[in-house]
Amino acid sequence: NLLPKWEDLNNAFIGSGRRCLAWDTSNDPITFNTNLKGYPDRPGWLRYIQRTPHSDGVLYGSPTAEHVGKPTIIEITAYNRRTFETARHNLVINIMGTEEFPLPYQAEFYIKNMNVEEMLASEVLGDFLGAVKNVWQPERLNAINITSALDRGGRVPLPINNLKEGVYVMVGADVPFSSCLREVETPQNQLRCSQEMEPVITCDKKFRMQFHIDWCKISLVDITKVVPVHNSRPDPGTGVLPDIGEYNPPSESLKSRDYFADFLVTLAVPCAVALVLFVILGYSMCCRREGVIQLVHHSSIQKSTKELRSMSKHREISWPLSTLPVFNPVSGEVVPPIHPDSYESTSMPLMQTQTVQCHVNGIPEERKVAEALNL
Repeated sequence: NLLPKWEDLNNAFIGSGRRCLAWDTSNDPITFNTNLKGYPDRPGWLRYIQRTPHSDGVLYGSPTAEHVGKPTIIEITAYNRRTFETARHNLVINIMGTEEFPLPYQAEFYIKNMNVEEMLASEVLGDFLGAVKNVWQPERLNAINITSALDRGGRVPLPINNLKEGVYVMVGADVPFSSCLREVETPQNQLRCSQEMEPVITCDKKFRMQFHIDWCKISLVDITKVVPVHNSRPDPGTGVLPDIGEYNPPSESLKSRDYFADFLVTLAVPCAVALVLFVILGYSMCCRREGVIQLVHHSSIQKSTKELRSMSKHREISWPLSTLPVFNPVSGEVVPPIHPDSYESTSMPLMQTQTVQCHVNGIPEERKVAEALNL
């Protein structure tokens, strides 16, 4: 019961082929991996998409005439994410050619409201081909190629408003393009497309009910008028050079090169420029008046700084007189010093001054004693 149920087409023709990979009855999350048997990847014309582990995987692609008659074996590995079981199956794709190809008139439509797996559904693709047939009126009409817009350089849509990534569908017919399809080539519609405006197409209403077509991206190709371009390559030769004489190598007596001039340019010239700049700077600083003044000012600052530092080292040797007790000979009062014994010598300024408070305390008493003696 691990083998998956393969719902596919019996044969893949030169055109758009689709194969759906699905499991039988289980709702487990299943991941499919596909590759060409014996190789790590799929063929270049075959693509595979699976949105989620709960959705089916879809193989689709459009082989070319060079793949006709060559059976392609695709190795499919199914991995059950719930039970960790795996199953492997080989899918053989037989590519056969038909008389309907190539159809000379080909038109490619860009459908904005579809994803590639939705467009590959048989009923949806049938509805689109029916709408194109009503507009084109061909005898034979077939889908040639179906490609996701992401494979053409499109951007991943934002996960809002149920936006789709878009899909390109190329169809071919055996009759020339209808007048409705030719309307996209008119100058008026080309001008509207250049201005990012929607062109006016009379048959757009036949698609609008189900398919939103970007008429500015439609491509009409008539392969009967396309001039094939062949890359002309010259016929390969025998690999032997023509007989044009003997090969003469250059002489071994080559002249030695003198690198002294290169040395001067590389090393001596920058040194000479640096020396000139040094002389100009020295002249500006030492010979001109402004430079001399700056040097004298700088030296005086350094000298004053050294003197202050030498004075600060001897601050604790002797106290200034202003810090000793003061004896008043008239009143006999001993005035305490300005700084108490607990004063930190490290915070003492270099020059001490008498405060106004000492004079205020001593002067009134002296005046009273003098007045008594006079009396």
